[in-house]
Amino acid sequence: MAKVNSNYGKLADSYLFAEIAKRAATFTRDNPNATIYKLGIGDTTEAITPHVLEGLRRGVEKLGDVRTYSGYGNEQGNKALREAIAVFYTQRGVCLDSSEIFVSDGAKTDSANIQSIFSQDSVVAVQDPAYPVYVDSNVASGRTGEFNKERGQYDDLVYMPCNSENDFVPQIPSNLSGRKFPDLIYLCSPNNPTGAVMSRKSLEEFVGAARENKSIIIFDAAYSWYINDQNLPQSIYEIAGAKECAIEINSFSKIAGFTGVRLGWAVVPKQAVTEDSEAGTLNRMWNRRQTTFFNGASNIAQDGGLEAFSPKGKEECSGLVNYYMNNAKMIRQGLELLNIKVFGGDNAPYLWMQNPNGIGSWEFFDKMLR
Repeated sequence: MAKVNSNYGKLADSYLFAEIAKRAATFTRDNPNATIYKLGIGDTTEAITPHVLEGLRRGVEKLGDVRTYSGYGNEQGNKALREAIAVFYTQRGVCLDSSEIFVSDGAKTDSANIQSIFSQDSVVAVQDPAYPVYVDSNVASGRTGEFNKERGQYDDLVYMPCNSENDFVPQIPSNLSGRKFPDLIYLCSPNNPTGAVMSRKSLEEFVGAARENKSIIIFDAAYSWYINDQNLPQSIYEIAGAKECAIEINSFSKIAGFTGVRLGWAVVPKQAVTEDSEAGTLNRMWNRRQTTFFNGASNIAQDGGLEAFSPKGKEECSGLVNYYMNNAKMIRQGLELLNIKVFGGDNAPYLWMQNPNGIGSWEFFDKMLR
């Protein structure tokens, strides 16, 4: 008899987004001429830039000519694109081999799938608040207990509080109540949703702790292009020793407006090791996982991605980033003029604000909506 994966039953309902949609729909019904600007999800709005668009067009046109038609590509990604990404990292002082770079259909996909190469009894640590996929993918894989509605957290998951007291930067887990140090540590910098960026010192501390405990950091750098302060690391591999303990995930979604195109990459260094594996093992395992369960990213999308890393493409994409950052800057300045405490918006497109005068979250939501 077939049985379902009971861990899916642990997944908490997406109450937040369902309630937002419900309230917005009611407002739209009562105010049909109103335009709602939805600021609650990191989607893009601007057109794909001309040079990158030309790359996508070229990718389509190649499929229309038998002489240039391509079927299945490399599961690891187009070699030229992987080499372009490796060159991109050299500009940050990071040396990677193209065989350590795996092109995918997006950072969200990699964030969910990467945990599959680690043991099911791994202890997992996440920032709080966190991008939901880090939590939900591990819940569905059976690494957590039940959802505790009173606390709004899952049992057996290690939460690293990010609040105004620590500038929304996570601290190394210490109060573990008898549990071992986390095996997998999810970090997102610049952070979705708080906009906080981890300093070099903070990352050095996490890398040191991960190496000492043979843990692996899963580092989401999808918003790294938004960092203006050159003293802040854009890649975890700018930190000495990080290749031994970190996997980095990145995306074309916010760089090139590819939210609907879908393209990203993961870096799995050959130096990365766990308690029970030697150098090269994780890289081989991820390669095995991708070649078994994934047929590679769209050839068309990869042609566009390759142009995003060309000199002209990078110039255009930087213009997109500046546009979104200017939006964030305007919103932040407006909030500060109202004496509202706000974080982010300087090195990330996200803003995290404290409701004024102790107003509750839903009360403030309704106030903004109306």
